[in-house]
Amino acid sequence: MRLEEFRALLPRGDLWVFGYGSLMWSPCFAYTHKAAGRTHGYHRALCILSTRYRGTLKKPGLVMGLCRGGSCWGMAFRIPAREIERALRRLWYREMPRRVYHPRLVAVQLGSGPAAGRTVRALAFVADPTHSAYIDELDLHGRARYVAQGIGVRGPNIDYIQATLDHMHELGVRDPHLERVLNAALLLKKELLGKGSANSRQGLTQPRTLGAKVQPRKARLAKLRPRR
Repeated sequence: MRLEEFRALLPRGDLWVFGYGSLMWSPCFAYTHKAAGRTHGYHRALCILSTRYRGTLKKPGLVMGLCRGGSCWGMAFRIPAREIERALRRLWYREMPRRVYHPRLVAVQLGSGPAAGRTVRALAFVADPTHSAYIDELDLHGRARYVAQGIGVRGPNIDYIQATLDHMHELGVRDPHLERVLNAALLLKKELLGKGSANSRQGLTQPRTLGAKVQPRKARLAKLRPRR
């Protein structure tokens, strides 16, 4: 969806934005209020190949997407009406260059602050399961390999996961699977660094990395169709 199309759907007044990954701890816009919040019907998943911010085409990393099912705690930000245009331009530049997300207004129940218990409609970036950068068939160690190797313009993939977990812990929320992915990635990173040093001394090639191999769009659409 283009920015102009989404903007036309918004009601008048302030806008809420729901962050569940890096937006929790690194928003790119001005806001007047923030509060912990929870949305139902979606969950946080490490499912988007990153070839810019947390990886490259040769060594992609993995970043978060909001996927159907379950629930998700995150941070809700209130943007005043006068700042909406600027905020949306920044968000589209940051989150939508590859159109790997669908911008959606989702119901978020605020869990902290003076408005605790109130439900607001907030902009959230929902993962597009038909996009070529979306992956959902990796096990824990497969995800850890991407996280261990990924370094992009915003830094190492490992730092992204650690910062996300740190801010989830501040909200009183844990994600055991994500914690296991991080621990496996840290161990793998240590092993890769050790092998790299040994290979350099012995004149051997570096360990093989994971490239950004993805399924064609038709194959992804076929997987999403209900079986009869």
